Amino acid sequence: MKFGLFVPQGWRMDLVGIDPTQHWGVMAGLARRADANEDWTSIWVYDHFHTVPVPSEEATHEAWTLMAAFAAVTGRVRLGQMCTCMSYREPTYLAKVAATVDVISEGRVEMGIGAGWYEHEWRAYGYGFPRAGERLKRLEEGVQIFRDMWTKGTATFSGEHYDVDGARCYPRPLQGTALPGSKANGIPMWIAGGGEKKTLRIAAQYADYTNYAPGSIEEFQQKSELLRGHCDDVGRDFSEIVRTTNFNIVIGRDEQEVSDRIEGTRARLLQAGVPDDVTERQIQELRGSQGCGTPEQILERLTQWQEAGMTYLITNFNEAAYDTSGIALFEREVMPELADQADHGHLWHLGRR
Repeated sequence: MKFGLFVPQGWRMDLVGIDPTQHWGVMAGLARRADANEDWTSIWVYDHFHTVPVPSEEATHEAWTLMAAFAAVTGRVRLGQMCTCMSYREPTYLAKVAATVDVISEGRVEMGIGAGWYEHEWRAYGYGFPRAGERLKRLEEGVQIFRDMWTKGTATFSGEHYDVDGARCYPRPLQGTALPGSKANGIPMWIAGGGEKKTLRIAAQYADYTNYAPGSIEEFQQKSELLRGHCDDVGRDFSEIVRTTNFNIVIGRDEQEVSDRIEGTRARLLQAGVPDDVTERQIQELRGSQGCGTPEQILERLTQWQEAGMTYLITNFNEAAYDTSGIALFEREVMPELADQADHGHLWHLGRR
């Protein structure tokens, strides 16, 4: 199993109480920490502008700005977003941004991409909020533009939502061009979302990775079979697509330590002005996470997920900006039992840092 780590950027109220002058230091420090531990394959941020579970005046740092910054302060770990919203930026522009960051990072970018869902920020930023079918069609058209720009260096496309006439992308990403061992299709594409009829079909056509957050192993397996069926329909080898998911990790040496971590999250949400009922829903979600418990409990569950075909987990530690002892416990007692040893040192980005 491969592991990714969400770096707190504020979106989940995970920088509350930290002075804004210290935000970058906290984020950069955690990025470097993951970079130094080869059990971490990747670091991630969210592509959002307003906080959850409610919009607030708390910080939310922009995803692709952070991608470029992380590229400059790390040298091994891969860099992803879970997930970029296609409609927040024109796909030609986004393809160009991603290619530039890929060059800065020496070929370490992952493109997490989805149709978008957070209506409040859509409307607040002047994007409207198109119906789901339109958002998904934009996703489908956009990923085709990505592929052309990254593999050919130029894209011409006429669709329902995007018209592109000779858009150039030079330099192209290092992945797919200058780096031995990288795939010819350019930056790896993560299609995020579990929509059974459209999103998974788009994934079958274009994804290197899928990412959906099912509530149970059974649901994960069901969606996997639907993805397999879409692959059969479009003539794609199902085994080419890596199936991933995201878990909140609330780990403790015993039940009391787990409870203490949860109560720390509760205190920060209330400090940020999140209403009591909304806070309580968030707390219950944490308690019900597959990643909540002692190392033994979490390892048992993750082993079951691995056996079900989930081979890449992106983890979120709500307290990471304040306390890294939970990350350390997970690194020490869970990850070595599942980590993909073959992945260590595979990054062919020339090792220049």
